[in-house]
Amino acid sequence: MIAARSVNHHDLSAHMPGISTPQAKKRRADRTFRDEQLDMGFFIALLVVHLPPGKVLLSLDRTNWEHGETPINFLVLGAVVHGFTLPLIWVPLDESGNSHTYARMWLVLKLLRALPAKRWLGLVADREFIGAEWFRFLRRQGIKRAIRIRHSDLLDDMNGKEWFEHVQHGHFHETSEKVFVFGELMRVVATRSPTGDLVIIATDFSARKTWKLYKKRWSIECTFSSFKKRGFDLERTGMTERSRLQRLFGLVTLAWMFCLRLGVWLSQTWPIPVLKHGRRAVSLVRHGAQHLVDALRWKPEQFMEVLEVLIQAFCPPGAAESEVVTY
Repeated sequence: MIAARSVNHHDLSAHMPGISTPQAKKRRADRTFRDEQLDMGFFIALLVVHLPPGKVLLSLDRTNWEHGETPINFLVLGAVVHGFTLPLIWVPLDESGNSHTYARMWLVLKLLRALPAKRWLGLVADREFIGAEWFRFLRRQGIKRAIRIRHSDLLDDMNGKEWFEHVQHGHFHETSEKVFVFGELMRVVATRSPTGDLVIIATDFSARKTWKLYKKRWSIECTFSSFKKRGFDLERTGMTERSRLQRLFGLVTLAWMFCLRLGVWLSQTWPIPVLKHGRRAVSLVRHGAQHLVDALRWKPEQFMEVLEVLIQAFCPPGAAESEVVTY
């Protein structure tokens, strides 16, 4: 999958070892996605051990694409690591794509079994993920919140637009004291985006920390982008059956995580050039994928050294990596 940069079975079969026919290899790939051993518990166990030590920020979002006329939607909960969000648990949604409150609760409760609340720095999410039952549930689980709300949502007895209509771009305002938001007593902070959109966040953090954390919510969009056309071409899958899609998403997540893990290590040894616009020439994921494919295809004698990096947990941002790989 990493070498093919695709999830399409025809593409995968061309990169599979062995002397069997392409058709036989395609059937082998198909059987992999039917393997019931590849359940959510399997993926969570492999992913959680790669998290950096200490507390991690969790991000919740939805991604979607279409196969023909069939809409495919995933609700994804993951941890922010090195500018991306590492998916930890996910569930396919129905065709409407509505992220029902109980689907969110299921994700959180299942993840809490492997990652207790004391390791959650907090949860950031967009205004799609709101509601009294949801906010109350997070508080009862001991999870701090920084969740964007709508302009029309009530803060005490006035809506958000009435509270913050005067806010200008570049300025940050907060309520002088906590107010009731969906029945929960919370701080509320607001600003305007460069396009003039009013951004209101209900939070359990200070105003300064809220903005610092909420900006990291966009890291999950970087992940989704590198799952799709910029990475593994997830949208080219012909699968629509929910259990097979769930396994596919898990295998893509593992492949993607290994690319990011190697990319993070390499960037500390051989920094990625920064272009004039201030961005890296390639992403950490692409950087890792290039070297991982090179080791798999042309340097098998060095792959075991690469593997030593891949099985290590991510280091906290800014921490020095241990030196393992020698090529």
